[in-house]
Amino acid sequence: MKYNYCTIKSLAFFLLLGMFSTVVMANPKASEGEKSREYYIEVLTKIADPVLVNLSENKLKAKMPVEVTPDAYGGRDKVTYLEAFGRLLSGMAPWLELGPDDTEEGKLREKYIQLALKSIHNATDPDSPDFMNFNKGSQPVVDAAFFAQGLLRAPEQLWERLSPETQQNVIAALKSSREINPFYNNWLLFSATVEAALLKFDGEADEMRMSYAINKHKEWYVGDGVYGDGADFHFDYYNSFVIQPMLLDITKVLQEKKHGMGRNMDLFLKRAQRYAAIQERLISPEGTYPVVGRSMAYRFGAFQSLSQIALWQELPEKVKPSQVRAAFHAIIARHMEAKDMFDKDGWLTLGFYGHQPEVAEPYISTGSLYLCSEVFLVLGLDKDTPFWTDPNEPWTQKRIWSGGDATRDHAL
Repeated sequence: MKYNYCTIKSLAFFLLLGMFSTVVMANPKASEGEKSREYYIEVLTKIADPVLVNLSENKLKAKMPVEVTPDAYGGRDKVTYLEAFGRLLSGMAPWLELGPDDTEEGKLREKYIQLALKSIHNATDPDSPDFMNFNKGSQPVVDAAFFAQGLLRAPEQLWERLSPETQQNVIAALKSSREINPFYNNWLLFSATVEAALLKFDGEADEMRMSYAINKHKEWYVGDGVYGDGADFHFDYYNSFVIQPMLLDITKVLQEKKHGMGRNMDLFLKRAQRYAAIQERLISPEGTYPVVGRSMAYRFGAFQSLSQIALWQELPEKVKPSQVRAAFHAIIARHMEAKDMFDKDGWLTLGFYGHQPEVAEPYISTGSLYLCSEVFLVLGLDKDTPFWTDPNEPWTQKRIWSGGDATRDHAL
């Protein structure tokens, strides 16, 4: 049989579409939201499998590659494993917190909850081959914080289901990160997030580390929902990678504990809502977004802040949940179309769109890349919420560039 050029193009298109949404083929009667949810889960579990399967079997250090840049900072192999696990857990936790049930998805969640619980045990057991570095060098305080954030986001499934022995190992590991003095910028929030977890799970914390981080970020606020990274403003995604989500997670714990510093949560939430509106407007009609600033190898983890505000069901008035869902689907699919985003064994590769190691900074290695999981926070929303049940809506740039409503945008 002969094929002309147009036929080949059409076949290629439909093959690519099938790669994006295999679940559509499996369940043709599913709603748009159901198809997106299944696709999100498919991608998240693909990302998670190499980390959780190997760590749960105490094989992470033996199996995980450590890809670095030619000018990498020394000792990335001493920190990359906690990076991979802590960052993955932070993004995956809200989905796991929904817990098991009798549905296919609920059974799948239980599978990953069990993998995560075994992984937490192995990562914090001093006698384990995969016991992780929480205090040597400076980097571990970063990923101790992401690990702590994961526990804060899934207290019932990832904390309460741990054995008492493992809980004590976790507390000891988190406390050991206090040996690290954070840098005078967004890093203050890493120490503060660790303390928030200690306050929630151990009942005691170094309040100075939390109050200092909170007060300095109030001081570093530059306006319109955006904070400086320290005293200077950086045009990058660190408001989403770290600053906005950790400010909210820290003050949420403080508010739960009826601590005076918890009163800051309303202020931080208002600013985070404005930042979420800005983030949503950065997504092009084609599902791309600006590659600007450092750490772009974290890929769609750049949208953690928007995903968290959607998870909390606190989206700005003019941003509908289903338009965020559709925008995220488009972004994830654009990244996943790059054939070399994963190596032959399923590990993430250095890059932004596929394998582009030149985009990675010297502090980035294989483990760092798992911050991409943060876009999936919205999976913590029950499948019956409007985020998943409402029909697709065009996101802001798609609507405007197709001649639709161009509602005015105003600064906070």
